Order: sequence, then C-alpha cells, then structure tokens
Amino acid sequence: MITVKKREALNAYTEIYKKQHYGLVGSHSAVKVCHWTKSELTGGPGCYKGDFYGIQSHRCIQMTPALNACTENCSFCWRFQGFDSMHISYEDDPEFILEESIRQHKKLLSGFKGNPKVSEERWKEAMEPKHIAISLTGEPTLYSRLGEFIELAHRRGMTTFLVTNGTLPMVLEKLDPLPTQLYVTVAAPNEKIFKELLSPAIGNGWQNLMRTLELLPSLDTRKVIRHTLVKGVNMPYVDEYARLDMIGMPDFIEPKGYVHVGQSIARLGIENMPSHADIMDFSRALAERTGYQVAGERSDSRVALLARDPERARIRVS
Repeated sequence: MITVKKREALNAYTEIYKKQHYGLVGSHSAVKVCHWTKSELTGGPGCYKGDFYGIQSHRCIQMTPALNACTENCSFCWRFQGFDSMHISYEDDPEFILEESIRQHKKLLSGFKGNPKVSEERWKEAMEPKHIAISLTGEPTLYSRLGEFIELAHRRGMTTFLVTNGTLPMVLEKLDPLPTQLYVTVAAPNEKIFKELLSPAIGNGWQNLMRTLELLPSLDTRKVIRHTLVKGVNMPYVDEYARLDMIGMPDFIEPKGYVHVGQSIARLGIENMPSHADIMDFSRALAERTGYQVAGERSDSRVALLARDPERARIRVS
C-alpha cells in the first residue's frame, strides 16, 4: 500500500506534471515526449544522439523510474524538481513500469496520427519504440529494481541509455545487466563548485562521484561523461575536467551547454548560457589535454562529442 503521506505528495504534483504533459506511471515513474521525438516524427531533425550514436528519435521513449526522488537539486536543471526524498518508499514492479511507460508514450503520441507531416511508415515505427532513455528527471539509480527493468527492455529488443549523476556508485557496481550506454554527469570541476551548483542532498556526494569515476573503466558497456557547462560558474576549468575524465576513461565525452529555459531561469541568468562557439573552444582544449578527438557537434543543442576511438563514434546502438 502507498502511505497516505506519499499519496498526498503525488496528488500535490499531479496537476503540475499534467500541465507539463507528463504521462504518470504508477507511484514513482513517468514518461514525457521529447521535443526531438516530435520533430523527427514530423519530418524534422532528430536528437543529436542520432548523429552521435544512431538513436532514432521517433522511436525513443524518455522516462524516469524516480519521478520524485533525487540526490541533487541542480541549479541548471530545467525540469520541475518535486523531489520529496532520496528513497522510494513503495516500488512498482519493473514489468509494470516498462509496459505502462510504453502505453503512456503511445498515448501521448496519439494526436500525431492524423498529422499530414507524419508519414504512415514513420508512424508505424513510432508505435514500435526501440529505445528507452532513462533520463527524464530524478536519479534513476534510486530505484532498487533498475537492473530488472533494463533486462526487460533488452528482452523486448530495446536499447537503453541510463543517465546518472554518479552519486550512488554502489548501485552501478552491482547493476546487472548494464544499460546499452551509461551516461555519468560530471558538472563540476571540484568539490566547492559541486556543492554550490548541484546542491547535493547527501554529504558525501563528491566523494561518491569520484568512486563512480574510478569504477567506470571496469564497466563493460559504452560509457559517456557529460559536462553540463554553465558560463561563469563551472567553466572552463579545462585542466580539472581533464583530470576527472582521465580517471573515468569513458568511450566518449560530451561537453554540453546549459540552456536558459524552464525551472532553471529562477536560479541562473541568460548570461550563464554558453554559446556553441564557447562549447567548441572548451571541447578542443579538453581534447588536447586528454588525447580524445572531436568527433562531432550539433550547434542547435550546443553540444560536442569527444571520442577516445573515433571509429566507435558511428556504431549504431538501435
């Protein structure tokens, strides 16, 4: 049973999530159709992850199994942060979350069926999603049955991208199976900026992130370190980021610019949004220090791709 306190918390946020076009799943999960999913479905460009890793945006589900739970309260996050705690008191079954996420995703897309910009072929493909991005909001590693969820997605022939803030290395160490691709957000060059910008809810957040970076080389999956860059706050600090990246030794590094939208505008100014030129300057400097190569960029997303092995940058995962 869901406790009264938990039910009241869910009800308090329901209207907010509905207004923001979330599809609520059970007691702690949700889906939301990404801008790039809609764009590719209607004949426009897809997400930069399509350019970098081969993801088909119109066949991608964006979801979270930790809607109201996170270990950080990042200033740059543009999502609604309705984080009640760092614990999911009642956990739904992973099979239910996966099936209901797919159903809610299709429901949210249903209005596009009659759109003249949507071809019949693309519509049929969208109704058979092949990829799931576990990245919407919250910290997904707080869901204790995450490995089961990933395994079920893989059994359905779906690829998985897991995005984590790296504050729970003990979960990543035991996660089985691992996702198709693992993202770790490293949005601070040192502990001082980490505490100021990411507002961790746990006292050992920075130390845990360091443990995650040390763990990364041993994890047998494709790994990405993402640097979310806020101008005048956590960049450039190139030498510091290079040192952290060389600990984690990921397959790829994604320097990505903060965007001044959503909930973040109450905490940061538009002057904190780096230009794509700023991102590329940072990326080239980081490449020089790490030995990685600039393998791609997307100006509309203010993001670059650094690859340890450029030949792997075009391997399709979907």
